[in-house]
Amino acid sequence: MACTPIDLSTAIWRRSSHSNTSGGDCLEVADGHQDLVPVRDSKRPEGPVLLVPASAWTPFIEAVKA
Repeated sequence: MACTPIDLSTAIWRRSSHSNTSGGDCLEVADGHQDLVPVRDSKRPEGPVLLVPASAWTPFIEAVKA
């Protein structure tokens, strides 16, 4: 299966409101990408990005909260 590259060079990343400014273990997500939720480690913004299907994102967040 071929993958189409996604340009995240202009992505606006956001952290959870539960994150603090001390650089803890935080994830960042970028909004505005249809059908995908880009996720990265806030401590390594130049590192890899995980692309999560949007249909899986809400169940994932609900499971984490539980």
